[in-house]
Amino acid sequence: MFPPSRPARCVRGGCCLLAPREVGARGAARIPLVLFVMTALVIGFVWCATPVTAWADSKDDRAEQNALADTDAGFGLTDFTRYQTGNSRPVEGEDIGYRYPLDDDADVVIAVTAEGKALVFVDEEASTEAGFAAEGADDADAFRELAEELDERVAKGGETLADNPGREWTTSTASEAIVGPYRVRVGVAAGGRRYVSVVPTEMPTGSTPAAAAEQQGLDLSEVLSWVDTARLVPVSAVAGATEVTLGEQAANFFSELDMRPFWVSLKTSAVALVITFILGLFAAWKTMGTSSRLKGVLDSVFTIPMVLPPTVCGFLLLLIFGNATPLGRWLIAHGVSLVFTWEAAVIAAVVVSFPLMYRTALGAFESLDASMLDAARTLGWSETRIFRRLMMPLAWPSIAAGTVLAFARAMGEFGCTLFFAGNYAGVTQTIPIAIYFEWMSGNTDVALFWVVVVILFSFVVVLFINLYTARSLRYRERGGTARRARSARHDDLARAEEPAGDVLRIDRAALRSLIKDAAAASPRERSR
Repeated sequence: MFPPSRPARCVRGGCCLLAPREVGARGAARIPLVLFVMTALVIGFVWCATPVTAWADSKDDRAEQNALADTDAGFGLTDFTRYQTGNSRPVEGEDIGYRYPLDDDADVVIAVTAEGKALVFVDEEASTEAGFAAEGADDADAFRELAEELDERVAKGGETLADNPGREWTTSTASEAIVGPYRVRVGVAAGGRRYVSVVPTEMPTGSTPAAAAEQQGLDLSEVLSWVDTARLVPVSAVAGATEVTLGEQAANFFSELDMRPFWVSLKTSAVALVITFILGLFAAWKTMGTSSRLKGVLDSVFTIPMVLPPTVCGFLLLLIFGNATPLGRWLIAHGVSLVFTWEAAVIAAVVVSFPLMYRTALGAFESLDASMLDAARTLGWSETRIFRRLMMPLAWPSIAAGTVLAFARAMGEFGCTLFFAGNYAGVTQTIPIAIYFEWMSGNTDVALFWVVVVILFSFVVVLFINLYTARSLRYRERGGTARRARSARHDDLARAEEPAGDVLRIDRAALRSLIKDAAAASPRERSR
């Protein structure tokens, strides 16, 4: 921390403390520019990431980016969404198979099988209200054209429905379909939401989908290539769509955004930072006082996580704390299971951020004047007191920069956390992991939002380090200038005292001569 603004104050030993009275004009001038850049980035992201209204080329067929209508057929599709991948994790402890999310208001599901077949599930009430007749050839063709065009818009460069002109389409108002040894179910409720799930066709009583699939040698994730969901509405519901304002788009986007990855990242990084700060300073302090040979070994051990790929670090942690090692088995036997928990995410963040804290602190300690530390030892200071009262204050600017870098590294960790802690929403899913899985699920707008958050955070971190370093340099330069000025005044004083010293020596010589003469004089002369 910086001392409060006050004039220079000299203390015993010739040191002078000088605090700046105000931030430099150059640093203050950067603040409006920084705010402008951050605001522009946020506005640009909201503009690009949220859905906007677009119109089709035909005057009769108007559509939003995720909505399209056929005026001749009399119906349209809205809220068209694509889910590229699913998930096999249980929902609040309930195993429903390999699942894809399904919006609450979605009444159309297009499940594309690995063989290329399109299974269309349509809610009977919605089809009646929209005037859609699944058995009619004209309505089926119109529905297919709408689905192919909308799917191409949201495919993000992936395979589309239109890529296979000979694709077999099957439309049904039922809630499930059989695909070989698998059963595709629509509208499965779990954890307060609905899902499209894939389970084995034959499910023994009391068995879960995962256990049944493993017993039968089935892979539930290979059944469907992707899933499209939409709402089937009358053409008037699409044709009457009005353009949504930017504020409404942003409000809709953020109202549906899951902010748990941010809080998980913040909590994990904060706890990891405290541990990294203590361990990094202690390791740097102890390594500095060891012999050169042992120092090289310790430095290599403490730095190796910096050069290893994060996935390697995660794999090693998984082996160490899993069933593969005596330590992991001993911990599990005593009720300490770290794999795929929030504590594992903290450990992963500590492992990858520790080398940054350690190297920064070690470099700062080694740059200190060794003679100053030796002088403190000759005065009887203990090593702990030297570390606390001398090394830490002098090396603090570099340590602060290393602390911020370690925190940023913990916030951006991906590979090690995914390997060791897994991807559990609200528990171990950090921002980098959320970016990857949101993109894999086709939610590019959410992934882009988190990308912008990471960019802004990194920008703030780098800016803080630059401003803090610049201010520390100015503080030291002003302190050095004051010391040089004080030293110059002392030199002038010494030079001014030299003539007076000569005069003093001359007076003393004359005084000694007078005393000798008085001692050598006879008693008669002295009585006079």
